[in-house]
Amino acid sequence: MSTPIKTGLCSYGHSGYAFHAPFIHVHPGFELTAVVERSKHLTQQRYPYVKIYNDVKALMADASLELIVVNTPNYTHYEYTKAALQAGKNVIVEKPFTVTVAQGEELIQLAASKKLLLSVYQNRRFDSDYKIVRKVVEDGLLGDVLEVEFHYDRFKEELSYKKHKEVAEAGTGVLYDLGSHLIDQGLTIFGMPQAVWGDVRIIRKDSVVDDYFELVMYYDQLRVRLKSSYLVREALPAYILHGRKGSFIKSKSDIQEALLMKGVLPDTPDWGAEAPHEWGLLHTEINGKVVKEFIPSGNGNYLDYYQGIYSALREGKPNPVTAEDGLNVIRVIEATFKSSEEKRVVTL
Repeated sequence: MSTPIKTGLCSYGHSGYAFHAPFIHVHPGFELTAVVERSKHLTQQRYPYVKIYNDVKALMADASLELIVVNTPNYTHYEYTKAALQAGKNVIVEKPFTVTVAQGEELIQLAASKKLLLSVYQNRRFDSDYKIVRKVVEDGLLGDVLEVEFHYDRFKEELSYKKHKEVAEAGTGVLYDLGSHLIDQGLTIFGMPQAVWGDVRIIRKDSVVDDYFELVMYYDQLRVRLKSSYLVREALPAYILHGRKGSFIKSKSDIQEALLMKGVLPDTPDWGAEAPHEWGLLHTEINGKVVKEFIPSGNGNYLDYYQGIYSALREGKPNPVTAEDGLNVIRVIEATFKSSEEKRVVTL
């Protein structure tokens, strides 16, 4: 195998602990080299070989680093990604890519001018539940898909302990946070819509950021409805799809985050396997015969994203999630806010 990709993390909060460090650690093509931690130095409890920096600027200046992961609050994504690219580093930036389309376009041009990889970490493409939904559609098991509804709901009246998530400024709120996942999943299967309608609201008592949204992406015959709310105690299925031949109903059941938060490393053969009671219900017609059965999901695995990054940097293969993909999500977010404010459908 080629020289490991020396990688630096801009933070070691929830994202660094669960979604990045474990996969960089177990993939033999990467080396978790440095992390920014201002005080606690928790990284070295699990990865004692890692260098600790007190600030992002020092991380950027580390000449040994080939790849930097920008996994800091949303409003910093543009600034830190730009600084990393200017320092000659390849970059993975957490979703949402940027706060505005203009910021994203500038970063894409900068990365291209320096011939550097710029990728957006859309890990939910590698969830077991989403992967089977995408396969059902792409295998044509529903015929022409006409109506789709994706949910990402929570029940949490209290505000987040992460103060930066509850400040009324650009880039905060559920549409940027959970909406980035749902929009990316919709776009990855169905492509860019012709228009968007949106309803974005604040429903928790003490919140100053949006914590509810519903948006509809318009295609020729298809409508894709995406919803998220922080006040859903009894959740609906996460994926509901209806086509000319049949329907597919699926729960949100990927187990990776729960395992990662317990400190389990993603290095077992059965990693990301769903329990059979979470399998999706397919009710359709195949070769003239009506079929109604629960079908098994494949394993979810965020390591597939990092394998894609390795293949892109070492083997010249395609970027697993391009910055253009990330930019399209921001286009839909901006259109959804505009639609909600003006109470109309917005053409893209």
